[in-house]
Amino acid sequence: MKLSKWHGLGNDYLLVEQAELETALTPEQVKRICDYHFGVGSDGILEVVSEDGDTAEIVIWNPDGSVAELSGNGTRIAARWLARRAGASEVRILVGPRLVTARLRGERHVEQRMGRVEVGPPETIEVEGEEVELTPVSVGNPHAVIQRLPDRAELLRIGPLVEHHARFPERTNVQLVRVDGEHDLTVGVWERGAGETLSSGTSAVAAAAAALANGWCESPVTVHLAGGDLLVELADGEATLTGPAEEICTVELAEEFQL
Repeated sequence: MKLSKWHGLGNDYLLVEQAELETALTPEQVKRICDYHFGVGSDGILEVVSEDGDTAEIVIWNPDGSVAELSGNGTRIAARWLARRAGASEVRILVGPRLVTARLRGERHVEQRMGRVEVGPPETIEVEGEEVELTPVSVGNPHAVIQRLPDRAELLRIGPLVEHHARFPERTNVQLVRVDGEHDLTVGVWERGAGETLSSGTSAVAAAAAALANGWCESPVTVHLAGGDLLVELADGEATLTGPAEEICTVELAEEFQL
């Protein structure tokens, strides 16, 4: 099996074409491949299900073998891959029911229209006896945005607790947000199915959308993540996300690596 390894601000993915696979990927195989010690190592796998000119359909696998509804970094990587393959500057990436349209901006940056973002009213949940106020956001996948210092120790403590809270039966992505200015946020990300993540496109969109809804910021918003910065623009409930996507290498699994 051949895969190409990419990253979006440190959020790394392996991309594979379904047509190149001898058998369909399984959750157990995904977990083995994504393991950083016993496999290739990755925050997930982008499986290209089909490709037709400037449009590709992908499945986004989390490293725990679950499937994600959407990934801003993942779709940006797939868009760069497809744009190069198709010789086009504008492409479309289909993930489940959501169509993301993308345009190359310079050599490595991609601007993508992520679609509709839904922000719920702030609510409070109890986490180990502590009341935690959060803003629920849907970017096609679920998010819980919490305004507090994005300290790493705090992220590692509260991230998994909120992810698995009964309030979120399908689990949720978690963001700790510090407001730095009218157009700036610093965000720590705990990603559902992956854990602490250097960068997350949908998390950046969710944090920015919650910030606008709560009056913390105005669009456009530069979201500062551990891996770098993403730009989020919001208008009429729709989000546009811009950031880099870079290829790292091509990998071929050894015959003795049993899937």
